[in-house]
Amino acid sequence: MQIKGGKFLITGGASMIGAHITEHLLKAGAREIVLFDNYSLASPEGIGDLLQHPQVKLVRGDILRTNELYDNLEATDGVFAVAGFLTLPLSLNPSLGVAVNVQGMLNVFDACRYRNVGKVVFSSSIAVYGEPTADIIDEDTSWTWSRLQPGAALYASSKIMGETFGKLYHDRYGVKSISLRYSSVYGERQHYRGVNALYIIDNYDRIMRGERPTLTGDGSEVHDYIYVTDVARANVMAMASDVSGETLNVVSGVETTIKRIVEILLDITGSALEPEYVSVGGAVKASSGTALKLSREKIKRLLGWQPEVDIEQGIRRLIAWRAAQPD
Repeated sequence: MQIKGGKFLITGGASMIGAHITEHLLKAGAREIVLFDNYSLASPEGIGDLLQHPQVKLVRGDILRTNELYDNLEATDGVFAVAGFLTLPLSLNPSLGVAVNVQGMLNVFDACRYRNVGKVVFSSSIAVYGEPTADIIDEDTSWTWSRLQPGAALYASSKIMGETFGKLYHDRYGVKSISLRYSSVYGERQHYRGVNALYIIDNYDRIMRGERPTLTGDGSEVHDYIYVTDVARANVMAMASDVSGETLNVVSGVETTIKRIVEILLDITGSALEPEYVSVGGAVKASSGTALKLSREKIKRLLGWQPEVDIEQGIRRLIAWRAAQPD
C-alpha cells in the first residue's frame, strides 16, 4: 500500500504509540491522518504539536460505538488499531477492559469490512506467549497461561481474540491485516500505565526526588524493551507492505535485567544513590522471569524491519524528553 497521499485512521490516536505512528505517517507524506480517541487514557494536550499539521484531524470517538467508527472511515486506506486497555488498567476495570479489547476490536474489523478499508495493523503483545518454556520464542510458540496473574491472563487472551478477528476477517471477507506483537514499549510521550515500561520512568522520578531506586527481588528479572519509534516504524512498514494474515514480533531481541535499567538511570543522572531491594507483594505484574529470548527473524524476513535504538540510547532519549516536561 502506498503511504504517500493516503488516508489513515489510528484508534487510540492520542496515545504514545499512536502519536509516534502519526509522526512517521507525516514523514512518509500521508494526505490525511485521523486520530480517533475517546480521551480516557490520553488527552489532546499531549499531542498539541501534531495537531498543528493540517493533515492531522483529531476526532473524539469510541471503538465501542460502531457508528462513530463507520462515520470516520469514509475513503480510508488503512487503520492502525492501537486503542486498548493494558494489563494494569484492565486489572482495575476488567468489564470495560475486556469490552474494549474484544468487542471494540470486533467493531473495528466490522466497520473496516463495510467501509472497504484496505488494511488493518493491530497492536498486539508478547503477552500472548504468557510464561513460555521455549528457549527461543517465535510466532509459533504456544501460550502458557496457568501461572499468570488473572489480569495478565485476561489481557493476553484479549489480544489473542484481537489477532483471531484479524485472521477471520482476512480469510472470510478479504480485509487485509497484520498483528504486531510488541514487547515492553517505552520512549517519548511515556505514560504511567505500562507495567514494565513504568519501571523505567518511575525509578527516574524517584532518583530525581532524591529517593533510592527500587529493585524487585534480586534485580535479575529480565524484559525485552523496544523503543517507541521502532514500534511506530514497524507499524508503517507493515501497512505499506503486501504482507497480510500474519503475526509478527516487534521486539529488540535483547534481554535486559531490571538491575541494568537502574544502572543506566543512575549513570545518566550522575546519581550516587544505592538501589533498594524490595519485595512488592500483590503488585500487578505481567509475565516475568530471568530469561526472555524473543525472535525477530520473521519480521526481518517479511518486512525488512529491525530495531535501531538500543536500551541505553532509548533511555537517554526518554529522560531528555521527561526532563523537558512540566511537573
